[in-house]
Amino acid sequence: MTVGGYLALWIDGHAVEIKPKTLAGYRDLINRYVLPHIGNTRIQAVKPSTLSKLYRDLLASGGVNGRPLSVRTVDQVHAILRKAFNDAVRVDEVLAVNPVERAKRPRRERSAVREVWSADQLRRFLAYASRHRLHPFFHVAAYTGARRGELLNLRWSDVDFERGEVTIRGSASVIGGDWVEGSTKGGYARVVSIDSGTVDVLKALRARQNEERLVAGQAWSGEEHVFTRGLGQPVHPDTVSQLMPRLVKAHNKDVRESDQLPPARLHDLRHVHATTLLLAGVPVHVVAERLGHADPSITLRVYAHVIRQRTAAVADIFAREIDTAGSEERADDDEDPPALALAPR
Repeated sequence: MTVGGYLALWIDGHAVEIKPKTLAGYRDLINRYVLPHIGNTRIQAVKPSTLSKLYRDLLASGGVNGRPLSVRTVDQVHAILRKAFNDAVRVDEVLAVNPVERAKRPRRERSAVREVWSADQLRRFLAYASRHRLHPFFHVAAYTGARRGELLNLRWSDVDFERGEVTIRGSASVIGGDWVEGSTKGGYARVVSIDSGTVDVLKALRARQNEERLVAGQAWSGEEHVFTRGLGQPVHPDTVSQLMPRLVKAHNKDVRESDQLPPARLHDLRHVHATTLLLAGVPVHVVAERLGHADPSITLRVYAHVIRQRTAAVADIFAREIDTAGSEERADDDEDPPALALAPR
């Protein structure tokens, strides 16, 4: 059996347990970077050196038009191969050992910390975006920290205006031109509180959507999605992702250079949300639950640089507490000396 033949069987077997978007990503990486190089190689003939060479070749010229491929992408290829070959050993028993485990993969690059907007920069962006019909999407994204697919999957039945809550039940994406809905990245639903201002934004959106429904009449084809196009269909994920940098660019054309916003992606609104909460002293486990991280350790790893900013002042806080306690004790001594101190010796 060849590597290509086994991977085809492996990916088909995992279709029932892997989310559609993840599955599509697996297929794309395998077709682009694995099959052209070692697809015709017998799986039993694959050695650690075979895979080490694959990684070197991808790094050198595996990209478009022979350009170098990023370490991150090669790392993703390695992860898929490790999963597949593990199953070849443990499940299908076509291999005795997993050669991927001993392959020399490229050293991971330490990614630079992206600049995250301040609260004032976010406020200015949302003020500028308010002129666009998708402003409510950007507002809710920033004020909940929810992922793009989670918001596009949101229905009005998931919004509780009275309690000030939205329930994130699933995620939506477009794969091969088809609208696909599934569970959240963490695999479970979560409730996210929203402030009164966000409640007002959503109420205004609901009112406008009802007006659009009346105008559209029989042409309306929506399914109660919160964020829709003019005739009720859900907004395409690429629309909001591509619109965000365009709005930033348009904003910067209208203001002085000193007031311009740094470049930002849609996903950066999630980072702004998390960073703002962490710097305000909100506990990590609370932020993790709000973001939908399966484990607070994920939040700790992703936002380690933010948490370090908070911990930098911990020593001063401790010293201040001790000094304050000492000052209060000395003040008590001066005002009311203990009886033993006044007794004659």
